[in-house]
Amino acid sequence: MSGAVPSGADDDPLAGLEIPDDLSELDDEVPSVALVVTPVADPAPLAATCALAKVDVDAVPSDVGAIAVLRDPGAGEQGAAAISELLRAVPVVLLERREEQVSATHWVAGERTRDLPPGLVLSDAPQLLEDLLLGGLRAADVPGTVTSVGMTRWRALRTLAGRRSRD
Repeated sequence: MSGAVPSGADDDPLAGLEIPDDLSELDDEVPSVALVVTPVADPAPLAATCALAKVDVDAVPSDVGAIAVLRDPGAGEQGAAAISELLRAVPVVLLERREEQVSATHWVAGERTRDLPPGLVLSDAPQLLEDLLLGGLRAADVPGTVTSVGMTRWRALRTLAGRRSRD
């Protein structure tokens, strides 16, 4: 519920200003970047997994595992849930940037398990992750990036089967 700031004079600059009692509605800003950090070693199987989950990403290789850069940053939570549902046995971390704010959440088996301190998550992360998150680098500019966009179910299954047969 919101309340108007009382005004004692007609020239009060705060006259008519609505101040929310609950600041949670201020957190409705859509993220400008959403990344899902995974322990998947290669971007191709991550892109295939995302294609099966119907999540449009560019899967970027990194030293910490493949990073899914969501094409629709506003769908970060849905993307993290879908990816972690298919990667049931391993946790993933969703990083979102809104303006100058970064948030980090831990996901396992399709469920958000807890919030993480973003500074701690980024403290030992490769520079590539920070560059993607802060917008200094586009996923398409990273060598070895594989997209899930346009990948058919058949091709995704073949990609995953091909990786298993080589291991």
